[in-house]
Amino acid sequence: MNNKSEAMFQFYSSQNLIFLTGRKAKNLDELLTGIKEVEEMSIYYHSHHYLEQREFLSPEPPNDFFYWITNDLQNKMLGEMVASIDLRQMNSLKEIQSKIIEVIEKSLMQNIEANLTNVSTGEEFLFMSVRSFVYPTKYTASDLSEFRYCLRTVPLNSIYFHFFGTRFNKSLPSMSDWLSTSLNEAELAQKFEKIDPYTITLENLREALIRLVEKRIVEKNNV
Repeated sequence: MNNKSEAMFQFYSSQNLIFLTGRKAKNLDELLTGIKEVEEMSIYYHSHHYLEQREFLSPEPPNDFFYWITNDLQNKMLGEMVASIDLRQMNSLKEIQSKIIEVIEKSLMQNIEANLTNVSTGEEFLFMSVRSFVYPTKYTASDLSEFRYCLRTVPLNSIYFHFFGTRFNKSLPSMSDWLSTSLNEAELAQKFEKIDPYTITLENLREALIRLVEKRIVEKNNV
């Protein structure tokens, strides 16, 4: 049994235009001020761009703030605190921004001397930002079998978009939203939501999604 939905799931992807904001920081105070004042898409870029690049390798997930604080400022303790922020628990870019600010401010209160360290010229933190241009792919699905085929076939950047791009762009439905509302697959949708995409490669994420869908197809066929 494989019920089709009248509401097809449209797979999207995106192309990113990355650019310098013209802002940079040579110490923690300037980094903190920059994080407070830059647009939210700058926070998105610095906290997420490594995920799109990490197709086959899965090191401990870093972000640009962690890398600069740890390697250029040589403040490993603060770097680890920033790296330990659980982005999966953040529901908006504003939340991510606020949490990073909170962690850095707390560290500065406990160690005022840390703010006295300036990096050498050329090692400043360069604030970048990004503009994402979203477009529909040729892949659509109206049931679980078609959905499984699309998951196997779409480019990895489409998988990335539907797990990360739609988190902060509510104008498009996520995979779990569609499964729950259009296919009445609330349990499968919950299993999608439980996957932590921040700790695995995009290819492993794709395989995990396919396994969940295949298992559900078998269950429905055995009814």
